[in-house]
Amino acid sequence: MSTASQGRDVSARTPVLTASNVVRRFGGLTAVNDVSFDVRRGEILGLIGPNGAGKTTMFDLLAGSLPPSSGEILIEGQEVSGEPAHRRIERGLGRTFQIPRPFPNLTLIENVLLARQQQTGERLLANFLKPWRVAAEEKAAAHKAMELLDLVALTRLAHEPARILSGGQRKLLELARVMMADPAIILLDEPAAGVNATLLEVIIDRIRDINDRGITFLLIEHNIDMVTRLCHRVLVMASGQLLCEGTPDEVARDPRVIEAYLGGAA
Repeated sequence: MSTASQGRDVSARTPVLTASNVVRRFGGLTAVNDVSFDVRRGEILGLIGPNGAGKTTMFDLLAGSLPPSSGEILIEGQEVSGEPAHRRIERGLGRTFQIPRPFPNLTLIENVLLARQQQTGERLLANFLKPWRVAAEEKAAAHKAMELLDLVALTRLAHEPARILSGGQRKLLELARVMMADPAIILLDEPAAGVNATLLEVIIDRIRDINDRGITFLLIEHNIDMVTRLCHRVLVMASGQLLCEGTPDEVARDPRVIEAYLGGAA
């Protein structure tokens, strides 16, 4: 199925994540200015724009790292603007970062296991009162972690320390970690940054595989070829505002986008 036809398939789906008139100010600077959009269930939505456009601040607002100065953020129709990041993870919103920071001395499987959520063994008394349940959950979590490492083509390194990984492999490990939390939507922050061409193809394939499982994606990316190949729709930000949206082809031909990139918008 082509990207364009996939985009038509998701066009009528209900939103899993919504930004409504979101504003974020830092003193006298307005980094995000009255931005509204929906992320539709099951799609891969791209967020692009020149440096300084407000994309990362927008991600921080969606993920709960920053509160909005005004406006609303909704997950599955529930208003979450005042909730911290860990509550949004519990609601099914996961996030990766442009520069992954795994625990370097832990093995890959240990790094993935750290992302598991709401385990019985996290409660001290449960380890004494329900040891069988704790053991069963730990076994299931280890099995799932290995499946996820296999998904991102890192199985052979499962018991090696994360410090040995290349930049591209760290991106893949971070993708496995965020999947361990069973997200409904993943915010991907520049998955192509610092990745060689061979591993980039692996990352693109894995994003498609995960999306085929029903996981929604919103990604920031400067690699326009990757955006064109992956995204059903694209949002363009410039100077803190939403400039336009459309299919990758529509956005690429929009004169406002050409001006934003070539005209020096910040």
